[in-house]
Amino acid sequence: MSYADVNGLRLWYEVHSTGKPLVLLHGGYGSVEMFTPILPALAARRQVVAVDLQGHGRTADVDRPLRYESMADDIGVLLRHLDLPEADLLGYSLGGGVALRTAIQHPERVRRLVLVSTPFRRRGWYPEVLAAMAAQDERVADQMRGTPPHELYERVAPRPQDWPTLWAKTGELLRREYDWSAEVAALALPVLLVYADADSIPVSHMAEFFGLLGGGHRDAGWDGADRPASRLAVLPGLTHYDIVASPALPAVALPFLTHEVRAPA
Repeated sequence: MSYADVNGLRLWYEVHSTGKPLVLLHGGYGSVEMFTPILPALAARRQVVAVDLQGHGRTADVDRPLRYESMADDIGVLLRHLDLPEADLLGYSLGGGVALRTAIQHPERVRRLVLVSTPFRRRGWYPEVLAAMAAQDERVADQMRGTPPHELYERVAPRPQDWPTLWAKTGELLRREYDWSAEVAALALPVLLVYADADSIPVSHMAEFFGLLGGGHRDAGWDGADRPASRLAVLPGLTHYDIVASPALPAVALPFLTHEVRAPA
């Protein structure tokens, strides 16, 4: 458990267990603790590197906006700092966007990618979710005081007084339009998309994302020879807010990370 000096940031990371590296990237307003319920299952099979992103958890904010692209560059530099030529990434929600951008911007560093409850464009969220995201600011930060995310932030953040700043910067990020469809279609690595069946992302967007990765275009054949390298999992009985703590997540992620898959066509 340590800090790495990365792009002017003191980036907090934790290393658990041994084996092939798996980097975990948490969701918005969270920290490495988001993965506590599933960490034992993941660490039993992999070396887990869990990161607190800019302004989150134990990583203090710096004078730059929150951007998926800059946080992805932070992860690329961290992998070099840890002397990891290649790693698998698992990102959830906000961290899924960072993981996806890391694979796009640093493809030589990412072997396989697991994206949990992650869209490839901003308008991949339900309209009411987008509206809630657009409203996030310092006033909402005040309303969230005393909640479990705030209590954790108060306990671990180097500057607990930055809580309103985190909400203001995150709201500004979430109001920015993006569409990474062309870059997703050009990815040359296997990707596992994982969603809840009652997610904040419509099933139609999940299918479109899988289609960009080569899935859902044809029957795989009796022997599976036409199966795409990427995979799609929709986990029943879960939502966007509890999927990251469900034992069903490592149950689908670990086979994808450890089993042989065909190289993308």
